[in-house]
Amino acid sequence: MGNGSEKSKPRKNKSKLKPHNKSIKHKKKPRNLSLGGRAEDKKGKEKVSAKKGGTNAGSGSDVSLVSAGPADQQLRFFLHCFQTSTKSKLSPLELEAYNERCMVKLAEGANQDVENLSEHIKAAIGVTWKEELCEGKELEEDGEAGSPALLVISTSALRSLELLRGLKSFTKDCRPAKLFAKHLKVEEQVNLLKAQVNIAAGTPSRIKKLIDMEALSLTRLKLVVLDMQRDAKAFSLFTLPQVSTEFWDLYKSHLEEKVTGGDSRICLYGAIPNKEVNKAFKE
Repeated sequence: MGNGSEKSKPRKNKSKLKPHNKSIKHKKKPRNLSLGGRAEDKKGKEKVSAKKGGTNAGSGSDVSLVSAGPADQQLRFFLHCFQTSTKSKLSPLELEAYNERCMVKLAEGANQDVENLSEHIKAAIGVTWKEELCEGKELEEDGEAGSPALLVISTSALRSLELLRGLKSFTKDCRPAKLFAKHLKVEEQVNLLKAQVNIAAGTPSRIKKLIDMEALSLTRLKLVVLDMQRDAKAFSLFTLPQVSTEFWDLYKSHLEEKVTGGDSRICLYGAIPNKEVNKAFKE
């Protein structure tokens, strides 16, 4: 008692209670990628994507602008979708009919949205864009009636109307053709196609029906724009059930010959999920 022999209580080791590990690394926030195929750092400064052509596969974004990349890559992706969706395999002879000129390369770094659609189309058509898309004239040549130079194909009537709003600068003097079923009867569309039409937009099923009826002609067709935008459920023209089947049916029966023959070209407009792009490039 009080002789100093009492053992002192051991002190708690504070370092064990609150470990501090300086080696722990915090995960970096992924960089944001713009639709133009470029990444931005924290200061907002643009950095060129590691993938050429704006494909951005594996660079932090989940989408790619395939049409801003090399034409051979676009063609590879398109033919992969064609064969996968139709559960078929093109023969070597059929594949030989395709070449890079079948696809349209759009400007890198430019958003592929409704607002920029008309500028992309001008560049794709070339110097004759005004004559092909804007001018109305008296029909003198056979096959001119109901034969658009530009055909835009999308998944729905609403999306078709949205894309047509992006082409207003072309349609002041020549009325565009709305080729979808919603609120429009086939008879109305047949009558519209008796006049000159430079631009048409619609859904695969109605477009095919009007071609089969010989109301819609493809004699002047220069450019086929395939809308790649995904809907609320992440489906696109190539993946939406039934619509995808209808599109490839339209393509095989009426568009493929125009494309492989060099009369028409394909433009894949909009962002495509990287997982779909990578799947095509792996095979």
